[in-house]
Amino acid sequence: MIIKDIKSTYKEIFKSYDYPLLENHIKKIIELDEYIPYSSTFYCVTNTQNLTFEFVSKNVVSCLGYKPEILKEGGMRFFWSRIHPEDIENWLKALNALMDFTLEEIPIEQRNLLSFTWNYRFKNSKDDYVNIIQNTTPLQFDNEKKPIIGLAHYTIVDARVKLQVTASAKLLNEYNEYETKYFNNFSQKLLSNSISNRERDIIHLLVLNYSSKAIGEKLNISPNTVDTHRRNILKKLKITSTGELIGMLKMNRNIL
Repeated sequence: MIIKDIKSTYKEIFKSYDYPLLENHIKKIIELDEYIPYSSTFYCVTNTQNLTFEFVSKNVVSCLGYKPEILKEGGMRFFWSRIHPEDIENWLKALNALMDFTLEEIPIEQRNLLSFTWNYRFKNSKDDYVNIIQNTTPLQFDNEKKPIIGLAHYTIVDARVKLQVTASAKLLNEYNEYETKYFNNFSQKLLSNSISNRERDIIHLLVLNYSSKAIGEKLNISPNTVDTHRRNILKKLKITSTGELIGMLKMNRNIL
């Protein structure tokens, strides 16, 4: 996928309608950066409207070998050019899914309590790939309450650690703890296109711990028919038990 195509998809995901002020956020973050020791994590203020980094912390040097000015001058286009080509499509799918989830499932008044996480492989200044786990907390929203300015933390993990591209959204609850509200694995398609709509209905109910008898009553089919569907599902997915299927699907939200 070329940069022009990435820009088009990215801009559509984060399409927004006004331009908030950043001065106060950036001033405080610059002050904080003076006191943070060098480590395997750096952070930026990201602007999805202008495709820019409004601020880049000094730790980017120890993490990736780039000076902060390189990321600020090159913006997101430069950043995209360093993402592993095999991860770009899944990374964009992850961003789009997180945005859809936010707009459809999270009330406007709670969106400032969200935290998003996703990952990808990234080429550092030595042209070696490393894993980046990115966590972004929205700072400001457009006039439709779509998050557009974020404080992004980037944690570097050795590329020898094999990570699939996943995305999650956590919401700060009434106990001041982050509660996972969304998780998806974009590197592993769990259900093949050969799974029928009826089989998908049955899988949904299996995950909810319904028995074959209860599923039959709910779908107006016999328990024997349900069992036949269950055997076919296992065969198509090349797994040996319903328990394995349920465990796999409960760990991953991309079941349909």
